[in-house]
Amino acid sequence: MSVSVSPLARDPLPLRGRAVLITGVSRRAGIGYATACRAAAYGASVFCHHFAPHDAQQPWGEDSIEAVIEGVRAHAREGAVVAHAHADLSREGEPERLVQAASAALGGLDGLVCNQALSGSDGALGELTTAMLDRHWAVNARASIMLAQEFARLWEAAGGCAPAGTAGRAGLEPSLSPSDAEAAIVFLTSGQGEGPMPGEVAYAAAKAALAGLTVTLADQLSDAGIRVNTVNPGPVDTGYVTQEMRELTKAQFPAGRWGEPDDPARLLTWLLTDEARWITGQVIASEGGFARWR
Repeated sequence: MSVSVSPLARDPLPLRGRAVLITGVSRRAGIGYATACRAAAYGASVFCHHFAPHDAQQPWGEDSIEAVIEGVRAHAREGAVVAHAHADLSREGEPERLVQAASAALGGLDGLVCNQALSGSDGALGELTTAMLDRHWAVNARASIMLAQEFARLWEAAGGCAPAGTAGRAGLEPSLSPSDAEAAIVFLTSGQGEGPMPGEVAYAAAKAALAGLTVTLADQLSDAGIRVNTVNPGPVDTGYVTQEMRELTKAQFPAGRWGEPDDPARLLTWLLTDEARWITGQVIASEGGFARWR
């Protein structure tokens, strides 16, 4: 006796046949890596952007890019493609070139996650320079806007659907017909709207720009079938949290722990799937109930 599958049953591979570009996939302890692994496990072909020189300047240091990419490939489904490229997204023209390279490698793109971020080189009011502000704007805001612009341009030029049966589709038909096809862009902001970020004026200002632009871009791109959302991942331990920081902040987390990279990655990846097709123009927090006080 055959058993029919309910149309409401969850697809075990909700990104099968899709192609996604994720920026900031440089460290196995990072949100970008966790998101790339999730997207690959959900069936997507994934293009990983990385810029190791930034990490080399940070206290946590750089990771092995080879190990990072192999880690993503370990989650890939049969026939899916995992490709990658190095790019300094603060340089003019690099965001556009990255999107073009990803689209060429994967045969089109359905999803974009702008996870790249500049850490450090910041200060409080009275300590800032125009160079600090410009650097954060270039990486944390301008790059994401230009990535989205080029992504939308290519999507619309392709008629709203990447070619079926290409490398990006891993030889699989898209799960949606071209007339129903949708794409998704996800930005990452921070908690600057929820509470103060002492000593991080340049970072907070740039991230606030993305949160503020979300509904405007979502409105503009809706006719093209592109959803735009922004995620605030909350405090996430990506390798910089000390034991002292854990003890001082433990009571601020209902679960008694900091977020882990896969916590926001689950939301970020879900927003790329058809389950989120009614969600656009939103800024969504994934903070685990984090309570702020001074």
